[in-house]
Amino acid sequence: MKLYNTLSQETSEFVPQGDEVLMYVCGVTPYDEAHIGHAMSAIVFDVLRRYLEYKGMRVRHVRNFTDIDDKIIDRARERGEDALTLAHRYAARYDEDMAALNVMPPTVAPYATQEVPAIIEMVQGLIDRGFAYPAGGDVYYRVTKKPDYGKLSHQNVETIIQGQRIEAEEGKEHPADFALWKGAKEGEPAWDSPWGPGRPGWHIECSAMSTRYLGPTIDIHGGGTDLIFPHHENEIAQTEAYTGAQPFVRYWLHNGMMRMHGEKMSKSLGNFITVREAVEQFGGDALRLFVLSGTYSKPLNFTEDGVRGNRTGAERLRTAARRPGDPANDDAVDATPFRAQFEAAMDEDLNTSGAIAALFDLAAAINRGRDAGQRIDAAQGTLLELAGVLGLRLEETEGEILAAKPFIDLLVEVRTELRKAKQFQPADMIRRRLAELGVTLEDSAAGTSWRV
Repeated sequence: MKLYNTLSQETSEFVPQGDEVLMYVCGVTPYDEAHIGHAMSAIVFDVLRRYLEYKGMRVRHVRNFTDIDDKIIDRARERGEDALTLAHRYAARYDEDMAALNVMPPTVAPYATQEVPAIIEMVQGLIDRGFAYPAGGDVYYRVTKKPDYGKLSHQNVETIIQGQRIEAEEGKEHPADFALWKGAKEGEPAWDSPWGPGRPGWHIECSAMSTRYLGPTIDIHGGGTDLIFPHHENEIAQTEAYTGAQPFVRYWLHNGMMRMHGEKMSKSLGNFITVREAVEQFGGDALRLFVLSGTYSKPLNFTEDGVRGNRTGAERLRTAARRPGDPANDDAVDATPFRAQFEAAMDEDLNTSGAIAALFDLAAAINRGRDAGQRIDAAQGTLLELAGVLGLRLEETEGEILAAKPFIDLLVEVRTELRKAKQFQPADMIRRRLAELGVTLEDSAAGTSWRV
């Protein structure tokens, strides 16, 4: 299996350092609902893990939650609630969204706030080694101490300063130095430390968690291309300085960004669709096919027509895999060539679009075999197995739910009008009958939503 390494800028054979693949993937900052840009990264690295396990490898997968951050504090302040309560509520919602997309839970899912002792220990170790310095309650990393700083983003310190328009700040020795620990501000969550009350910087948490749960050198570190600089660059600098191990990461993998209307999908721009909305509208399999139909390392432009087309594709695969045959002879559809086609694509830097093509070719062969009276059960089993490597469920229920969606939407609309007219008995009957069918209604100030 070959993978493209952002650090070396080369595609090379993937060989784990031990009998277990050690993989760290940067998680989300949970201050709002997850959108399908977050889903893109989760799906890509979920498929990577699934394929490694398909090939017989054991994977130890760590994915963090950044549950203390300026965005979380600002959002909590806007809503007048506790920052950690808000963060953990949205983290739980994120886990639900990932389950709806059939993303496997990581082996370990640590929260930054639960790792503060390990973070403080790492920061103190960097100070002791001369790579960091306290300054008025803050602690900064000394970038000039590490000669190869900038090696992941392939730039030097001076280029970084010019390109990022970094200016000198009070307390810093060098404009490019970055915060490992932030001194407490009034009204913000804070923890005691040797440098006074405060909270971790963004970058140090991932280094502390990766080192704690995976060791000084790991096989794969994943995340979006938007994290290459400064986040992953700073992770390398502080981790290698602390552990002395070279390298911190053997294979750096980065997924491209989900885009909408030509711009990166983000909450700050307001150009996003939430995972929940997308799953309700299109289904989990269609979203996975949409994400995997492109090249994982390239940007992907979201369009509703594009996802709808993949919903149709998911139905085709589901029909081929689930519709029984009526064999009239002992001939059987041979799935072996399609498995080989699938593996060849996946082995070439996770070419999921080629793997999907193999699934559709196998589905077509199954349909032809059914029409010809051949045995198709073994081939259907192979189709379900390989689809599962891509995280596709191909369940009948998903197609049924999507077919029922217009009728459920209509019932929700009728119930809303009944409630406005204070006809609560028939409105409650609609809720009850939908619940009996497995459909849960959720009322809020913004209206009523539903989920299965």
